[in-house]
Amino acid sequence: MSTRTKPGWAFRTATPEDIEPLAELRALVMRPDLERLGRYDEHRVRQRLRDAYAPEHTSVILVDGALAGCVSLRPGTDSATDGTADHAPDGWWLENFYLSPALQGRGIGTGVLRSLLERADREGARVRLAVLRGSAARALYERHGFVEERRDPVDAFMVREPAA
Repeated sequence: MSTRTKPGWAFRTATPEDIEPLAELRALVMRPDLERLGRYDEHRVRQRLRDAYAPEHTSVILVDGALAGCVSLRPGTDSATDGTADHAPDGWWLENFYLSPALQGRGIGTGVLRSLLERADREGARVRLAVLRGSAARALYERHGFVEERRDPVDAFMVREPAA
């Protein structure tokens, strides 16, 4: 058993075969917030990931060689996979950022996000995302320069301009 407080992590490109383990992880990670909002549906929480899954834009997060999470960073288009307009054809849309609850609070999410934002900064691209209202993940995004653009009854939509 490792005693490190910040386990090593790495990315690997997602594959079609990753969809079911990632759908299960999404259900586990999102359940507390969705229940708090009165929106948890055991089937829908998994199906939304299946419907939006794009392995070509998704990275699997590995911790000590094992699947620990995922994140998607896709080019902005007319609309996000959640059906909302992202209005970022010149930027990126960050979505499906899930990390096993057992690994949260160890700096892994910060490292993953920092890596993605460094890429966006090199490209001069803004990054947009949606986060469930009241989610603890919002604090992570705010620490990295995201600000709220708008909100609806369920989500806060945030943007981060590229660092100069």
